[in-house]
Formats: sequence, C-alpha cells, structure tokens
Amino acid sequence: MSIVKINVLTVPEEQRAELEKRFAARAGAVEGSDGFEWFELLRPVEGTDTYLVYTRWRSEDDFEKWRSNMGASHGGGAAKAGEQPKPAATGATLWSFEVVQSAGPKEG
Repeated sequence: MSIVKINVLTVPEEQRAELEKRFAARAGAVEGSDGFEWFELLRPVEGTDTYLVYTRWRSEDDFEKWRSNMGASHGGGAAKAGEQPKPAATGATLWSFEVVQSAGPKEG
C-alpha cells in the first residue's frame, strides 16, 4: 500500500501569496519522480495559518530517494544570484501515514 507525507507549514498571512507562488513555480518538480502518486497544496480557510502539503508515494523508499535528490531545489522562489530566498513558512512538521484503506468515486 502507498504512504502519505503531509508537510504542515505555518505561514503568516503576509507570506501566503509568496508560498503559493513558489509552489506554482515548482510545478512538475516532483511529478516525474519514481514512485510518486499524488500532490496537493491545501490552503487554510477556517482561521488558521497552517498549510498542508500532501504527497502520496508508492513506498517509503521512493519518498526517501526523492527527498535525498531534491537538495536545494526544494522551496524555490526568486532570489538574487547566490542568495537564498527568505522562507515563506515560519515552521514545518512532517507527518507520515500508511494508506490502509482507500476509495474513489463509484463508476457508473
């Protein structure tokens, strides 16, 4: 069964647009990775400053291979040459889950 990784990002309101811009700029960065199954960036709507970055992988090993290869490319954003962009999030936590049941819409 698949595994799910959820990166929980604390993002101040004034940084939300920047975070979303950075994720839009990285479009396609993970999609070609071996074992990758799904990605979603979830914006908070109910009075919280927490974004969720949802990815689903075929296995823990596939996720770890991608993670070790992403290096400095993760986070993106425009910065002057040789300068790291200021982080859009003020905190991050990684949650890990195994998918034990899954369902989709019924055909028909």
